[in-house]
Amino acid sequence: MDDNKGLAYFFIGLGVGVAVGMVFAPQAGAETRTRIRSRATEGGDYLRRRSSELKENASELIDKGKTAVSRQRETLTSAVEAGKQAYRETVSGGGQSSGSADVATPAEGI
Repeated sequence: MDDNKGLAYFFIGLGVGVAVGMVFAPQAGAETRTRIRSRATEGGDYLRRRSSELKENASELIDKGKTAVSRQRETLTSAVEAGKQAYRETVSGGGQSSGSADVATPAEGI
């Protein structure tokens, strides 16, 4: 929203600058208009270049963000799967060895 206000203020300043430039111009009217037209064209070209650069930068940032989210999603998915597998192994392994004689008690070590 502040960008829109800044752009509006830019164009208001541009208009005021053109008006003041025409009033206090040291050249003839035709020369002044030609110079103003060329400056306005240069300003428009600059704005187009900057907007294009900003779009490219935004696209790059969006792509990097998507890549990071995708990597995090894959990492999280693999961690959840590893947790599920560990749980399954613990549950299935614990149920079979609960009655086993392989379990050492502290009294056996003495």
